[in-house]
Amino acid sequence: MDRGRLGDVVVGAAGDVAGSVVDPKAGLGRLRSALTARGVVTLTVGALLGFLAARSMRRS
Repeated sequence: MDRGRLGDVVVGAAGDVAGSVVDPKAGLGRLRSALTARGVVTLTVGALLGFLAARSMRRS
C-alpha cells in the first residue's frame, strides 16, 4: 500500500468515527462497510504485536 493512500485511509476512518458520534446508525454503517478482510487481519496482527511488545517490556 502506498504511504499516501494509507494517510487517506486513516483520515477517512477518523472521519467515520467522528461521524458515528453525531449519527451513530449512519456512522457505524459506513465504518462497517469500510472494513475489509485485509484491514481486519492487519489490525489484529498489529494489536497482537503491540500486546507482545508491551508484555515483553513489562517483564524486563
